[in-house]
Parts: sequence; structure tokens; C-alpha cells
Amino acid sequence: MENEARTMHASTLEPMVRKLEYRQKLTKEDRDAILRLPHTVRRYEPHHYIVRDYDFTETSCVLLSGFAVRHKIVAGGQRQILAVHMHGEMVDLQNSMLGRADHSVQMLTTGTAALIPRQEIERIAFERPAVGKALWIDTLVEASISREWTANVGRRDARTRLAHLLCEFSLRLKVAGLGDQTNYELPMTQDQLADATGLTAVHVNRTLKGLETDGLIGRRHPRAIEIGDWRKLAKTGDFNSAYLHLQEDEPALQG
Repeated sequence: MENEARTMHASTLEPMVRKLEYRQKLTKEDRDAILRLPHTVRRYEPHHYIVRDYDFTETSCVLLSGFAVRHKIVAGGQRQILAVHMHGEMVDLQNSMLGRADHSVQMLTTGTAALIPRQEIERIAFERPAVGKALWIDTLVEASISREWTANVGRRDARTRLAHLLCEFSLRLKVAGLGDQTNYELPMTQDQLADATGLTAVHVNRTLKGLETDGLIGRRHPRAIEIGDWRKLAKTGDFNSAYLHLQEDEPALQG
């Protein structure tokens, strides 16, 4: 269950500033304007919904800690995970701007999120063009990742799908300062990996064991991922980081 919402100091939104400034230069005035955005912070437990499909939305959400997923549930009750979000990312900008959610956002782990009124996001985007452009770029990068996930589920086999996902996590976690590129904690169970890759949990388990047997990954426990040869795993996963649109001098790309 979520904790009672509470208003926090403006510095709470520093992760949002860093995320937006990663791809778009902002002035001090732009950064200060973001930090002054009114917001409340809520703590969520694992599996708690931040927003449900078809809800009318009034806020945009910045994830301050923990991991969350976007997903759709189809008529048969099966869930398809569409994206995974982590520290500093704006989780439901699309839902909030469209007014009514067309998918659900749910916590994977315990975490906190800053909720910003939708009208305030619209105001700052129009009043400060650099901030508006940064929000636009962020949404475009999300769309790029979504296209790659569609290709991953639609046209790659199970081994390639999982290797690709493990490579993506390694880069995104390192860029976010949440893990090492070749040694990290995967925030997803095998059931959740199955929902993200369109496989069964049994198939995920068998495929991960195959990657481990072939020396592509090591696992001290089910969620620990150790990558011995990152480039070899990337080749197995048909992985090219271009769709993440990272900076050319990004340290995560130098490994």
C-alpha cells in the first residue's frame, strides 16, 4: 500500500533535472524552474499501481527510487510488459498528457515517486522551450526503446530476446548509477521476464540456464547477472545500443 503523500523539498526533483539535461542543455534558470515544480512524493510497495489502464490522470510521475513497469493486460488475462523504468525517469508522461491512461504503470519493487500536476508540466514546457524540448526528446527516446522491444518480441528467438534484454539493462543501470555493466542485480523475476519477452517462465528459466552453461552469463543467485564477455553477449542478443540514444562519450559505451 502506498504511504501518505507528502510535499518534499525542491531538490527532490534533481534526478529529473539530470535525466532531462543528459540530452538537452539547460540554463540555470531552466534547472531552477524544474526544481520549483510543485510535487508530492509517495512511497509504493511492490506490485502497487501508480496508474491503471483507463484511469483519468492528473499528474506526471518521476521515479525517485525503485523500478516500475508499463504493461497491458489482454482479454485472456495475460500481461505484456511494455517497458521498465528506473531512477530519474518520467514514468507516465504519455498518460498524463493524454488525459486518460491507455496502459497501466505498476511498481516492480518498493520505491518512491514524485507526482507533478499535469498542468505544471504543460506550463513549464511552453514557458521554457529548452525544457519543453528536453521533455520531447525524452518521449522520443522512450518511443525508440519501445520500437526495439517490439522487434525483440516479434522477430527474435528466445535466446536472443533474453540476451538483448540483459545487455539493455546493463547499460541503462550503469548510466543511471545503479549497477556495474558486467555485474548487476536484475530487478525482475523470471515470471516478469516472461511477461517482457513474450515467453513462458519455464522457457525463460531454460534459456537463462543455457546462457549460463555457454559461459555468457554467471548467476550467484537467480537475480544476479555477471557478464564475462559483454561483447559476446551483445552479439548473441543482436544488440546495438544506438536505439538508447546515449551520449557518444558515455562511459557505459567504453566497456
